[in-house]
Amino acid sequence: MSGHSKWANTKHRKARVDEQKGKIFTKIAREILVAARVGGEDPNANFRLRLALQKARDNNMPNDNIQRAIQKGVGSQDGSIYEQSNYEGYAAGGVAVLLEVMTDNKNRTVAEIRHIFSRHGGSLGETGCVSWMFSRKGLLSVNESELAMDEDDLMLAALDAGAEDVELDDGGSYSISAELDKFETVRQQLQDQGIPIASFEVAMLPSTSIEVTDPEMAARIIRLMEALEDHDDVQNVYANFDIPDALLA
Repeated sequence: MSGHSKWANTKHRKARVDEQKGKIFTKIAREILVAARVGGEDPNANFRLRLALQKARDNNMPNDNIQRAIQKGVGSQDGSIYEQSNYEGYAAGGVAVLLEVMTDNKNRTVAEIRHIFSRHGGSLGETGCVSWMFSRKGLLSVNESELAMDEDDLMLAALDAGAEDVELDDGGSYSISAELDKFETVRQQLQDQGIPIASFEVAMLPSTSIEVTDPEMAARIIRLMEALEDHDDVQNVYANFDIPDALLA
């Protein structure tokens, strides 16, 4: 366990994007719609929908928006057919970038994504060029301030429940990672022990990371991450850069 969380750089999030609620709600609604269309409207039987609903609650999405997205999914009311795709590429310094995209026009989206990479010193790659570096894992977040036990006890409880790792980031939040087949068990056992789960999600985590210490290169990488996240069709951005907290700030 370390004070610097490697998960913090895994999927770059920024307050500026989080504040754009309209865009955030649109992306979440697409995820809810597709999850309901693929797996049905019962979140107890649809893990993907359950995760999407958790994300909606974390972002204070109105219940009317949520229900409308579910009904569109199960009833296909809007006529739009969204397809989920993964795009892969490289940022400055050979940093691997993996995108999860949801679009109703793949030709348009890939052209726009390629342009974003090129404009920020990166390149869109072929399928499979970086995906082998990432593994899909379950991630749970626990706020240190809400925890009624110390770090060692949390680590022991998480590992006993089947988690792989526990890390504390500088923002005062613990990140707990687990294999997908153990994710639900870990979450349930921690909740049963009174450990408050602030959020949970499925994310693509890199097996290796590239440490970036050059300020100019770090800035180029961050600008690319932000531009990709700003794109309406991009649901999630994952990368394997590791920028020291002082430089990232």
